[in-house]
Amino acid sequence: MSTLIEATTQAGVTTIRLNRADKKNAINREMYAAMTGALAEASREEAVRAVVFAGVPGAFCAGNDIRDFMAIAEGGSLPGEVRDFLHAVAGFGKPMLAAVDGLAIGIGTTLLMHCDLAFASERSVFRTPFLDLGVTPEAASSLIAPRIMGPQRAFALLVLGEAFDAEAARQAGLVNKVVADPESEARKAAEALTEKPPEALRAARELLRGRREDVVRRMDEEIEIFSARLRSNEARAAFAAFLNR
Repeated sequence: MSTLIEATTQAGVTTIRLNRADKKNAINREMYAAMTGALAEASREEAVRAVVFAGVPGAFCAGNDIRDFMAIAEGGSLPGEVRDFLHAVAGFGKPMLAAVDGLAIGIGTTLLMHCDLAFASERSVFRTPFLDLGVTPEAASSLIAPRIMGPQRAFALLVLGEAFDAEAARQAGLVNKVVADPESEARKAAEALTEKPPEALRAARELLRGRREDVVRRMDEEIEIFSARLRSNEARAAFAAFLNR
């Protein structure tokens, strides 16, 4: 397990914590692999009944590590770790929750679309600056976001790159509650879910989530477009400007 990801289990709940505070929890390849491993372990362990994603104070996730993107733009290929994590999220068979405090950028926002419940602090900010970086939406957000928030809000978030504060995120359906202590509230909800009959919970969750095949198919379509965009002149210029600022 990477030191940048902490996975701890207590009372049937695994907390997967992004712990790269010096980079505001920007996710690199090592972190993607570690989170995929943590989800696989949580899936195997019968005693684990729910997962909570959390970050550090002020930073849930600042998005992908731009240096990894720059390496792809200069001739590399999209890391398999990214695809593996997205597929793991899409196929995970137990409730996933999120506790957001502060920045939730890029994948830090789109991950929430796969969570069954999400809680945010008032100071949280949600933004997906994909087009500003010369790339396109990912994590099946182009499919899920219009479903949960309507096409115009989805366009504002994913294309315009508009920042949503915590209340706007709640109104859009990205989070279900704005609270003072999101991690405590997420854990409380996760522990409540561990008390539900597991087979009934699994069936109800699958009914609500719908066809996972459609989500995975859209993820893979997005990855192909995203990968091509990473090598574009627009993206290379945007990444260089970001790293040199």
